[in-house]
Amino acid sequence: MTPEPPSPTGTHDTLSGPPPGCPAHGLGPGGPRRLYGPEAEHLSELYERLREEHGPVAPVLLHDDVPMWVVLGHAENLQLVRQASQFTRDSRIWTPLRDGRVKPDHPLMPHIAWQPICSHAEGEEHKRLRGAVTAAMETIDHRSVRRHIGRYTQILVNSFCERGRADLVSQFAEHLPMAVMCEILGMSEEYNDRMVQAARDALKGTETAIQSHTYVMEALSRLTTRRRARPEDDFTSHLITHPAGLSDDEVREHLRVVLFAAYEATANLLANALRMVLTEPGFRAQLNGGQMTVPEAIEQSLWDEPPFSTVFAYYAKQDTELGGRQIRKGDGLLFAPAPGNVDPRVRPDLSASMQGNRAHLAFGGGPHECPGQDIGRAIADVGVDALLTRLSDIQLDCAEEDLRWRSSIASRHLVALPVRFEPKPQQDVDLPPQAMPVPQQRSHWQVGTLSTDPTPAAEPQPAAARPAATPVPAPPALPASPQPPRSRGLWGRLLVWWRGE
Repeated sequence: MTPEPPSPTGTHDTLSGPPPGCPAHGLGPGGPRRLYGPEAEHLSELYERLREEHGPVAPVLLHDDVPMWVVLGHAENLQLVRQASQFTRDSRIWTPLRDGRVKPDHPLMPHIAWQPICSHAEGEEHKRLRGAVTAAMETIDHRSVRRHIGRYTQILVNSFCERGRADLVSQFAEHLPMAVMCEILGMSEEYNDRMVQAARDALKGTETAIQSHTYVMEALSRLTTRRRARPEDDFTSHLITHPAGLSDDEVREHLRVVLFAAYEATANLLANALRMVLTEPGFRAQLNGGQMTVPEAIEQSLWDEPPFSTVFAYYAKQDTELGGRQIRKGDGLLFAPAPGNVDPRVRPDLSASMQGNRAHLAFGGGPHECPGQDIGRAIADVGVDALLTRLSDIQLDCAEEDLRWRSSIASRHLVALPVRFEPKPQQDVDLPPQAMPVPQQRSHWQVGTLSTDPTPAAEPQPAAARPAATPVPAPPALPASPQPPRSRGLWGRLLVWWRGE
């Protein structure tokens, strides 16, 4: 937003502190609000205050009080991403950047700085780069990917299933997407705790974000060098050998975009979906009763808690209007799926099910719509299904009000999701997950309900259940049998879906 009257924030207030033209000018009621610091601790509430004060497009301040707009309306967000003639992803035209107000060490610079990637390009260059990415995506064997997802899920669940307790964020949701994406890219040897931590930190906008970003880029550089010398059948090799002739820099940057976007989006999606299953009775009841499949549950989560709260960023190519606000050439605008998905004009009743509706903003839209969204959905669908199958009596191991989130401008990340369950034996990671016997027998596959008694052994047993005794060793994995009698029940359908039949 250019600092000259009339103010694009819509306020003419004068403060005794910053002079007119300062990015912080006009702070307070009716003026721009900071999307960082103490007042941004609860961003969802802040977005609603901004909606009340300004409507579907509101003025905000990034770190160092750099001005920007945030788009809160559902229709306005779609207009932003679809009108390539008026808005671009090329940050080089952003006025605060051109004026030197955005320093090279700005915490959000990894998101803001222009890169030679398709999401920042336009016209023929966008077609060339996006075409290479899309073509490489199309070479991915989705059946093979589902097997990778299933195998890594089994490995992760095996690491904690015998303990009877786990944190599904740090031990599952943060690891599964990185493991799968490293496999898809062709860098399975790079998958480890350090890679997971670096990716998480680089996306937070913290003081160490740049160092973490560098760590990931070094791994991608090594991968690019190896595959340039010796291509194999993986995403990276197909990207390198595409007729578009991407340079090493272009390859690395597109690998970064694919890795970061898929990792962050899917890690948050997994955590959010599992939290909803464990804490929301209506959600769990629909899943248990067969009224909602796991993929439909994932889609509901994408409406209620999109993995990215906002996406950096779009920039006005000319003076224009959006949501009743006058946007000047060079202004920056945040694409904001989180507030856009709860726009009261689209969802007047937030408790109403969005089953079958994929009009959410979670994967963007227009020329830069996420090309890998099907991979993210597959990781969440298969991962959640396999975990719930293995741990069918899973319960939240803390009070729901004790759950905590770590928020940044870009996303809202669940810090931990502690759960408990009856200890289970490990399973063969190359076979589909098998539901193991638990003390309380069930007539069909279901997600365990939350018990008020913290001791799982104290759960009431049905009359037909076997008395609690010395735990019986788990039987070896066997081929699918006709038991239970209803072979076409939910478990049977899920097993068919798992195998890709």
